[in-house]
Amino acid sequence: MTRARDALTAAPDIGGLTAVVTGGSRGLGLLLGRRFAQHGCRVVLLAPDAAELDRAVRLAGRSAGGPVRGVVCDVRDAAAVGDRFAEIAEDEGGIDIVVAHAGLLQVGPAAALGPDGFRRALDAVFTGALHTALAALPHLRRSPVGGRLGLIGSVGAPVPTPHLVPRACAGSAVGALAAGLRAEEAAHGVTVTAVHPGPVRTGAHVRAYFGGDRRREYAWFSALAGLPLLSVDAERAADRIVAGMRRRRPRIVLTPAARLGAVAGGVAPVTTARLMAAVARALPRGDAPATVTGADVAADDQPPARRLRAVLGVLGERAADRCNERIRKDR
Repeated sequence: MTRARDALTAAPDIGGLTAVVTGGSRGLGLLLGRRFAQHGCRVVLLAPDAAELDRAVRLAGRSAGGPVRGVVCDVRDAAAVGDRFAEIAEDEGGIDIVVAHAGLLQVGPAAALGPDGFRRALDAVFTGALHTALAALPHLRRSPVGGRLGLIGSVGAPVPTPHLVPRACAGSAVGALAAGLRAEEAAHGVTVTAVHPGPVRTGAHVRAYFGGDRRREYAWFSALAGLPLLSVDAERAADRIVAGMRRRRPRIVLTPAARLGAVAGGVAPVTTARLMAAVARALPRGDAPATVTGADVAADDQPPARRLRAVLGVLGERAADRCNERIRKDR
């Protein structure tokens, strides 16, 4: 009986399929590529930086059951995305799985990040996902096993988080895109999975952009983004996303805190809004309009702040090395 039940609930095998991951040179995108390769997929990672992509291919190829290669592409360029997908489909004999992961993370008060900050987030997160989806769908429709498309947004879609508002807005747009495409593409045998990750321990604080009171913003974000209760291990997150796409799940919300927030936002919106307001009052205040990367903020810190943050954010710092998040000086 147990063996029969396991057979019914087991995720379909994806060995031998072609999987394309945008934003695959670092962070969660890199780990997703590696996980697909471990399942025996032929994996193609897309990213705009050739040197970073080469390192990612080496990292993702370790212990992989399928081949991994990289293709340089900026997903903000619609024509380039279409051309690269056509080339990949020709080289690989088709495309079966696509994950749009490319994005941008900005931390700070909405007023400090300003209209340009919102435009940058929408361009990188939503427009990149849109270009990827529209370029991928014609190929996914031709997949003999039925194509799978994964669009990664943000937990800020169901519950917008203070000082992460641009990413929440872009993530909301990605969520709407995923829901609409899932309905439209069902007739073509393509399933679309919306992924709403909470904080994932990839070391993203190194590459995030900080505005307002930049040092204090970096301090709280780098510490909290690595805490086990608020964030999820990056490898575990990649496992859950791949498993959900294998089973063609319509929606994946990562981290217990994110799932609780998503439920609370629907069941108790007033209480949730008051809680978010309390969180906002506890966060730093500042109006510096220019943003700098977390790596730049950390480089300017003096002891004991640097040592203290290294202790509080130890898991995030370790993840930055595993996930190719470090900014290389030899680029």
